Amino acid sequence: MDLEEETLHSQEIFAGRMVHLRVDTVELPDGGQSTREVIEHAGAVAIVALDSEDQIVLVKQYRHPVQKVLLEIPAGTLENDEEPLDCARRELEEETGLRASNWNKILTYYSTPGFTNECLHIFMASGLSAGTAKTDQDEFIEAMRVPLSEAYEQIFTGQIADGKSIIGIQYAYSQR
Repeated sequence: MDLEEETLHSQEIFAGRMVHLRVDTVELPDGGQSTREVIEHAGAVAIVALDSEDQIVLVKQYRHPVQKVLLEIPAGTLENDEEPLDCARRELEEETGLRASNWNKILTYYSTPGFTNECLHIFMASGLSAGTAKTDQDEFIEAMRVPLSEAYEQIFTGQIADGKSIIGIQYAYSQR
């Protein structure tokens, strides 16, 4: 059975700084029609930064859509034509004031493919050294180091609750 849908018509509803929203009319595999609401996103990176003492770098920040302060791995949005590794290097330094000499790509995944094309690239970073923190003007972040085993436990107590961080921490923990 062919599962692909053909886009018959696409209408942009909103164009913002971070996302665009469109509504597509699609032809279904059985010949019927339906609509799909799609949030377009440039993509993002997330960084699992580990120091020589097996501590992971985490950031605390308020996330307005969920109305909570979350504990996460450093992350950020890709800029125009920016390579994911370049973005990861930039975001780690901007958010935490750290640089890393060793970088490895862990994986790439779609955050929520039912309604967005956002693709996240997760990197492992080590060989940490001091850089220069420079957060965005509207970004308030507190960086910290936590033993990796503690961060792993925080997943199961609900203290770490966002997908990219759960994936990154579980990967790092599995590699011990």
